Parts: sequence; structure tokens; C-alpha cells
Amino acid sequence: MLLSDQAGQTAAAKIPRPATLRESVIEAIQELIVSGQLKPGQHLVESELAELLGVSRQPVREALQQLSGEGWVDLHPGQGAFVHVPTLEEADQLLAVRTLLETESARLAAKHAGEDGVKRLRALCARGIAAVQSDDVDGAVATNSELHALVTDLSGNKVLAELAAQVARRVRWYHTPVARQRGMASWDEHASLIDAIEAGDERRAQKIMRDHTEHTRASYMEQRENEPVEPAPKPVRRRRPRTPSTG
Repeated sequence: MLLSDQAGQTAAAKIPRPATLRESVIEAIQELIVSGQLKPGQHLVESELAELLGVSRQPVREALQQLSGEGWVDLHPGQGAFVHVPTLEEADQLLAVRTLLETESARLAAKHAGEDGVKRLRALCARGIAAVQSDDVDGAVATNSELHALVTDLSGNKVLAELAAQVARRVRWYHTPVARQRGMASWDEHASLIDAIEAGDERRAQKIMRDHTEHTRASYMEQRENEPVEPAPKPVRRRRPRTPSTG
């Protein structure tokens, strides 16, 4: 279908492009990493991933190459692919950026959310509390991401929402290991945040979100600092072919 733009020129309507197999494989591997099914430092065997995902090895190989460039996977010559182990500096920087983005999102949400927005936030909060009570960590993490995304959406700032979305999946990766540790305290903070948004109290919503994201950041950093140091994978030594004996 052809559309006319403001200048009177004819422009083609954009057709949604279906995801390629490689893109689908990238998405699937990212989800396995974020959900913790593939652990930081874990060796990624192409044949095993291909069998798990029901595809050939070629799209898996291509996906690992791209994920390496995006910081999800580390490729070691002679050893293979491994799930990236985020450094403390990486995590600290990303979670600090998250705090800045989501603090502003909360302030703007208190200004623009409206009755329907608050109702949707409370429904997500109730679902998250139920997940914690039933010890459904994956459900709690997924619902936590939905709630934070909705707060950003309710801010009414599209640029802010786009920036927050860029870091959301990696934030979820960092949040998963501490979700059980944060437990109900995290959802109590969510409930207080929603109260502030409903009241239209921008400063209070801003402060609650800042404290909330900093609590998650501190929990993650504390857990990482207390982890035992794992030795780096040893390089694979390739045997030299023997020279045939002449005598």
C-alpha cells in the first residue's frame, strides 16, 4: 500500500519483517542466559545448543558470534564459547544507569499515570507478591521486569522508554540471582512506589524508586563480592604430530 507524506510525495508503507532463524536463536540463547539456565562461565557447546533449540549448528554458530559482540558470550580461541561473566565494574555501571533512568521514569509516572495506569501497576504488584509467596523466582523476576517497564511506559517519555528498554534485559540477568534474597521487601517497595504514583507525589515516587534500585544494586554487588573466585578455563593444548622415525 502507498501512502502520501506531508510533502505530497508517495511513500511505501513499512511491512513488518519476520525474524530470521538466527535472530530467533539469538533471542532463545539470551533468554537461557537471563533466566539462569545457562550460568556465567558455562561452556556453550554448539551441538548441544542446536539439539536443545531444534536447529542446525550453523545458526547457533552465527548467534554465538553476534552475542559475543554484544557482551553476552566470550569466545576463547582453542576452547570455544562461554557465557560471559560480568565484571563488578560492568554490573555497577549498568545498574547505576538503570537507577538514573528509572528514577526519572517514576517521577514522570506520578505526573502522568492516571487511574488506569495505577490499576495496571497494582495488578502486576499482586501477581509479583503471589509469585514470591509460592517461591516462583522466575515468575517474580518476569513480573518485576513488567512492572518496571510499565512505570517507564507511564512516564510518557518515549525516548526514556527506549533507553530503559535497551538495558532492561541485562538488568533482568543481574536481578535473577538476588530475587530470592530481595524477596518480599522488593514488592513492599513496589507497593509504596505505586502509592506515591497514585498520589501524584513526584518527589516521593522519585525517592522510592532510587532507593529501590539501589537496594537491588547493593544486593547484587554483595553477592558477587562473596562468590568464590573461579579459575579461568585452561587453554587446550594441541599435540604436535609425531615425525616418523627414519631409523
